[in-house]
Amino acid sequence: MNNTQLSVLLVEDDRDLAAAIVDYFALEDVYCDHASDGALAINLIERHHYEVIILDLNLPRINGLEVCEQIRHKGVDTPVLMLTARDTLEDKLTGFEKGADDYLIKPFAMEELVVRTKVLAKRKSGQAMRLTVENLHLDVKRQEAYRGDELLSLSPIATKILELLMRESPNVVSRRRIIEAIWADDPPDSNSLKVHMFYIRKQVDANHGVKLVHTIGGKGFAIKKMGS
Repeated sequence: MNNTQLSVLLVEDDRDLAAAIVDYFALEDVYCDHASDGALAINLIERHHYEVIILDLNLPRINGLEVCEQIRHKGVDTPVLMLTARDTLEDKLTGFEKGADDYLIKPFAMEELVVRTKVLAKRKSGQAMRLTVENLHLDVKRQEAYRGDELLSLSPIATKILELLMRESPNVVSRRRIIEAIWADDPPDSNSLKVHMFYIRKQVDANHGVKLVHTIGGKGFAIKKMGS
């Protein structure tokens, strides 16, 4: 695989379908690993980085929903495209609750699979429940943040801002996007975001040599180790 080639993991127990997908992706210059069951998929996900995971719902050993739920709790933010023959709203909602980002109903056109995969590859998933940047950790479900082993004291608003910045790390998030994401149609006064960011920086970076909270002049804020 070359450095610019898109890398995906296909988790599908139908070997004929899997072979057809792998061959079609190769024509599209997409590198595709294949796992035939859920347990093997989790092992590969823990050992390798993929831009997208294409996950069949019905799998031996560990089914697709359980695979999705497990990797989200481990903090994996790779987008998941779930393949299923089930087309009910309830089935889709269950998949989204477990951490899927998109659905494709069988049978499907290969062209649509490629398009959906490339779209998902452009972003991180918003479904991961544990986020990590260096030694900064956020348990989204519990709304608890740690720097190393130290529990940080953050308000609910500050925690939501931190989550947004960590999900986008190492990218810069604009002030406007933060305000729209956190306060929606009820923006605060002009100094509120500045105060929250000061508070977050104090909690995250106090007594640590490596600073992770950065103001990027004229652009916004980023959580990252400088140089990364």
